[in-house]
Amino acid sequence: MKIQIINGPNINLLGKREPSIYGSMTFEDYLASLRSRYTEVEIDYFQSNIEGELIDCIQKTGFEADGIVLNAGAYTHTSIALQDAIRAVPAPVIEVHISNVHAREAFRHVSMIACACKGVICGFGLDSYRLAVEALIK
Repeated sequence: MKIQIINGPNINLLGKREPSIYGSMTFEDYLASLRSRYTEVEIDYFQSNIEGELIDCIQKTGFEADGIVLNAGAYTHTSIALQDAIRAVPAPVIEVHISNVHAREAFRHVSMIACACKGVICGFGLDSYRLAVEALIK
């Protein structure tokens, strides 16, 4: 099984960015633990701060991977182009967020991509990714 994790803007700053919200672990450290937990699954990773690069990655991997875990960051709330890319590929996509977006600012309560995703997981810290991987495995 092959799962693609795609992270959007500012996720590259995990461990440094607002640790009270996002924690102190880098995503690279978390990814290593995720890969060691699911040795039977090939977990690929991509991060970009650029919307078009996220779309390119969805289009490229969405025909090859068995599933995509997508944290689109702030693009979640603005990008119809990401929604269109998700709809264009056969791989199921699970939207994830580290924080509980519904407990934050009102503009974060609306997702432009959720309607195209298989499911949404938010508020469990980095463990949101593990929950998404498990959902895709099952």
